[in-house]
Amino acid sequence: ALKKLATDYLHPELPVVTSDPTACGRNYFSRPSAPEQESLEEAEERAQVLAEAAALKKLATDYLHPELPVVTSDPTACGRNYFTR
Repeated sequence: ALKKLATDYLHPELPVVTSDPTACGRNYFSRPSAPEQESLEEAEERAQVLAEAAALKKLATDYLHPELPVVTSDPTACGRNYFTR
């Protein structure tokens, strides 16, 4: 009995075999009762999180690749390279 329980636990993909004709069950994961709906606040938060993730990705790329040129839209921005003097 213990070996069968261990096999059932370790292999959830195996089908369940039962001899009781009145036994039934419902799968709450593959068939939801109602369609999933997203509220306006959740949509706005999702958009904000995705925008922050895109900004973090750009910053990580800039940090990991210092050889890439810096792109700026400010005409008054200037800098001095102290390493090639």
